[in-house]
Amino acid sequence: MTESTNIGERLRSLVNTVQRNERALQRFQQIELRLIEAEDFAAFLDILTGELVQVFELRAATLWLDDGARLAAELHAAVAQSAPASGQLRWGRTAGLDLSASAPQLGPVDMLSEDVQAALLGATPDNASAAILPLRHRSGLLGYLSLVSESSERFAEGMATDLLARFAGFVSAGLVNVAQREQLKHLGMTDSLTGLPNRRYFEMRLEEELQRAARHAVSVACLFMDLDYFKLVNDTHGHAVGDRALAAVGACIRSAVRLGETVARFGGEEFVAVLQGDRANANVVAERVRRAVQALVVRDNDGGEVPVTLSIGVAVTPGTTADKGAAARALIEAADGALYRAKRTGRNRIVFADCSEDEAAVDATPDEADSQD
Repeated sequence: MTESTNIGERLRSLVNTVQRNERALQRFQQIELRLIEAEDFAAFLDILTGELVQVFELRAATLWLDDGARLAAELHAAVAQSAPASGQLRWGRTAGLDLSASAPQLGPVDMLSEDVQAALLGATPDNASAAILPLRHRSGLLGYLSLVSESSERFAEGMATDLLARFAGFVSAGLVNVAQREQLKHLGMTDSLTGLPNRRYFEMRLEEELQRAARHAVSVACLFMDLDYFKLVNDTHGHAVGDRALAAVGACIRSAVRLGETVARFGGEEFVAVLQGDRANANVVAERVRRAVQALVVRDNDGGEVPVTLSIGVAVTPGTTADKGAAARALIEAADGALYRAKRTGRNRIVFADCSEDEAAVDATPDEADSQD
């Protein structure tokens, strides 16, 4: 009888734990959706340090950013323009903090050194507990998100941190995206029709990515994309429908590419993207983009469906080139040349720069090429 009772209590405890985790996940997802919708850094910070505190009934949430991070300049400029509440936003250098940058740290506030408490948290009540979440991106450590509770048991060492680590990853990607948006606003590098970055911004970002790739010896891929038979769309349905198609395709490409990777309108009906990864990864992303655009439903002024497809040229470079300007130009030219071969061999397909035209023709799908013609 005692053994069965113990089993029943353990099962109830397990069910309660699962239910609590499910509720916590749902609340985190609500905050994540709000962060995605944030128009600028001020709104992003307000959600992170305001709404997050209310939803999880915290004492405070503080965002501490490394002054040396790649995105620091953009966010400093955003702060100067919109002046978000400074109490929850702090700056410094990670070199002076005795903290692990690899995993969330949970426990009583007094487990932290006085320097860390002063830098990350400020004044905290007695017996408070905290969760310190490192915010990391490909470029390195961005900073820390600190969650403080007045309860000493809210954040305890040894607790499962999967949800917190997942949320920290989302916040990190969101920081990079909002920093890029702030930079676009600051430099006027946004395409007005699609809302995507323009060619000037893309070329600048490509050089930055190539520099980072050379430093870490990783590959970078450039996707050069062009709408098929776009002149026919304009001639048949009018430029207003053509603009509608361009905006829809731009949004479609953006949604098919990972957060933190740059998609831009290069000019006319041409789009470009820079990806981190090798040829296999680039092929997966390019195929996801191609299929997503092919599935788009664009309507003309009478409600009729306008078919839209995309040809894609891909070039991949290892991170070893010294002259980043020359490497960026060469990568774009190689991807553009591959795009030209994709057009010649049937459209609505992907061709790599290191693939000959005969190989591209072999890879072509006749049914798709015929349907285009």
